[in-house]
Order: sequence, then structure tokens, then C-alpha cells
Amino acid sequence: MKSKTTVLDDAAIRRALTRISHEIIEKNKGVDDLVLVGIKTRGVPIAQRLKNKIQEIEGKDLPDGELDITLYRDDLTPKKEQSEPELKAAHIKANIDGKKVILVDDVLYTGRTVRAAMDALIDLGRPSQVQLAVLVDRGHRELPIRADFVGKNVPTSQDEVVTVTLSETDEADQVTIFEK
Repeated sequence: MKSKTTVLDDAAIRRALTRISHEIIEKNKGVDDLVLVGIKTRGVPIAQRLKNKIQEIEGKDLPDGELDITLYRDDLTPKKEQSEPELKAAHIKANIDGKKVILVDDVLYTGRTVRAAMDALIDLGRPSQVQLAVLVDRGHRELPIRADFVGKNVPTSQDEVVTVTLSETDEADQVTIFEK
């Protein structure tokens, strides 16, 4: 794939996450009964960054967690030697019953990942509300899903790939568009 353009650098990502943190606090009139849940893989460090920023702003520590959606996808990734899906654990430190859960992911595209995450979440409890925060919304929805909090809307074509790299999982913080 050929790199086309970088749409967010480390400073732009930091600003977007700061804005999203303020929007989360404002929309929910504080942080009471909120739980941040990152969708593996890059949604987890983004959720952690949001948690840290919200704690810095509000002075309160939010419960958080990470969600593995492997079994809920309609395109399971099999292990190499067996035909079973490869599982990654889900860890949510709080009871989500009656809480406002904010699902966090890096890129919103077709909506299938979010649908799978909501199915996985409902298996863990019954939140009073589910909200969605994403770093990038690139459009092309196949399901009627929209984000409540968006770092950047990036109109793309179907022939482009949006790649998010984060210092926690990759070498640097940036969002890049590649041509297939």
C-alpha cells in the first residue's frame, strides 16, 4: 500500500482526545455512573488516554475496561492450526448494570465492529446507555450506527485504508490514509 496523507499527527490526536474528554463530561453532566470500555486493540489505549484526561479535568477516577469482540464478529479470525477463533480476554473492572458505558475505538467504518462490541457488552450486563467515542469516522456505514464523540471526520473512498498508530502499540501517534 502507498501512503497518501497523514490526517492527524501526535499533537492533533492529543487535541482531539482532549476535546472528546470535555464533550463526554458535558454530555453526561459530569462523570458519575460512567464506564469507559476500549475495543481491542487500539480502542484500549485511546480509552486509557480519555480516562487520564477526564481524571485530570474532573479529579475523579473512572472505571474502565477492555472488550474483545472476537466471538461476536461475523468474520471470525481462526487460529493457525485449529478452526477455532483466537480469543483475547475481556476485562471490565466495574459492574456495568445501570451504568452509562462509553465504547471507545480508533476508526468507525462499516459499523460491524461496534455492533459486535454491543453484543459482547450486553452479555456482560445491562447498561442504562451505550455511547460511542471514536478517534476517526471515515464513513461508509453498512449498519445504522453513529458515534456520539468523534475526533475527526475523514471522508474516504472504498479504495482507501485509514491506519491509526499509537505509541502504546506502535512506534508513533498518527492517523494515515493509504491507497490500496
